[in-house]
Amino acid sequence: MHFNYGAGPIIKSVWLIAIIFALIFAWYWYRDKRRLINGIWFNIAFYSMLLALGSTIVNMENHILIVLFGVPFVLAIIAIGLVFALQSILLIWNAVIVWRRESHSLGNMLTLILGIGVLLIPWLDTWAGRLLPQPWFVFFNMVTDIVVLYLLFWFYNYLTVLVLYQFNRPKRNQQYVIVLGSGLINGGDVPPLLAQRVDRGIEFYQRQLRETGKAPILILSGGQGGNETRAEGVAMREYALQHGIPADHAIAEDQSINTLQNMLFSKKLMTFNDGKQPNAIFVTSNYHTLRAGMIARRAGLKADGIGSRTAKFFLPNAIIREYIAVFARHKWAHALTIVSLLILGGLTVLFEYHVL
Repeated sequence: MHFNYGAGPIIKSVWLIAIIFALIFAWYWYRDKRRLINGIWFNIAFYSMLLALGSTIVNMENHILIVLFGVPFVLAIIAIGLVFALQSILLIWNAVIVWRRESHSLGNMLTLILGIGVLLIPWLDTWAGRLLPQPWFVFFNMVTDIVVLYLLFWFYNYLTVLVLYQFNRPKRNQQYVIVLGSGLINGGDVPPLLAQRVDRGIEFYQRQLRETGKAPILILSGGQGGNETRAEGVAMREYALQHGIPADHAIAEDQSINTLQNMLFSKKLMTFNDGKQPNAIFVTSNYHTLRAGMIARRAGLKADGIGSRTAKFFLPNAIIREYIAVFARHKWAHALTIVSLLILGGLTVLFEYHVL
């Protein structure tokens, strides 16, 4: 093994930069796990660490280490490349599975729409090249590239924060566990997806009781939909009682019709001691935890969430739907950014073709 000491100061600087970014991420994460800025700091720290580690290994000129770390890296790059190359096929394949197993709503057709859109992009590019003058064709390509890359950047960042949020491990000192509703079937029955949420809440309840001897209060939150014979909160409470939760440890919140109301109305059911908000968490499906956490912050509820498992075939549509909702929350800021980028791109094209 040989180490190039001349490159040592540079590598140390790279490690220092990576550590600084890691500390910045840790600080932001500690303050609030629900902020999208966490994804940016995490990715900067993560790729800085990869660069520092790779530089160190290459500089050591240890062929065994280079192979041990290099082969998985190359395989990961190949896997990512294959996913991108086959993305339209994978999206449409998922859409077919969802079509067979779920309702045919717009929210369950997002992978189909996206898959068809990916297939149409090369055709649109060819069509634009034939019909548009060269400056306009260049501008068309620039517009599509900017919009697609911008959306992908924020989707990747959102996905990063969502994955990180799954590592949230709340302390076993909670006074309340809010379980969010998601709709009933057959008028008043708890469906599998909602049962998973209640089961996750029961699991936390039992674990805290076993470890500390102090049981939290379950707040089962959900109102009555137009095609339901009873409120979701009432059905969820009944389910929880059937699975061993004492009646005095389960409260039905039966008025809310959306996640914001889930948080607001559940907060009203809590007991505040000397104006101090009690320790609380919420339970929802894993794909919904991040956005629900953001909504809890809007409701003034100091609560992070834990997620229940979701069928894997359902996740792509659900995650895309959640991303759209989070993106739309800041639609005007995003629109201003995209328009600004397009103006800069348009001016570049105009100067390049001497139009101005």
